[in-house]
Amino acid sequence: MADLNKIVEELSGLTVMEVAELVKSLETKWGVSAAAPVAAAAAGGGGAAAAPVEEKTEFDVILTEAGANKIGVIKEVRGVVPGLGLAEAKKLVESAPQTLKEGVKKEEAEEIKKKMEAAGAKVTIK
Repeated sequence: MADLNKIVEELSGLTVMEVAELVKSLETKWGVSAAAPVAAAAAGGGGAAAAPVEEKTEFDVILTEAGANKIGVIKEVRGVVPGLGLAEAKKLVESAPQTLKEGVKKEEAEEIKKKMEAAGAKVTIK
């Protein structure tokens, strides 16, 4: 059996053009196509059930605009982001768009959005 580490090292030293030529050579020698599995999977998916799409469980809450009631929004930001002082909250609100919370559950993200919009801010959830 060939020394796989040596092969990996040699392949790592190839340029993109050399890799493309190597792929073509291997396709010709082995009678295969690198694109065939992708096309076959796409074509075969028509009659079969699609793979389940993984539901997103973590969301980011982004303050997109402070709105007219900036003071109310600053107060809400201080409540949403723990440990944030008045000056930091003001700076965050004035430099919108800014991320308020990252990786929160959908329910928490919706609650934050509801509070921020009640204070007059515009918020998006991603």
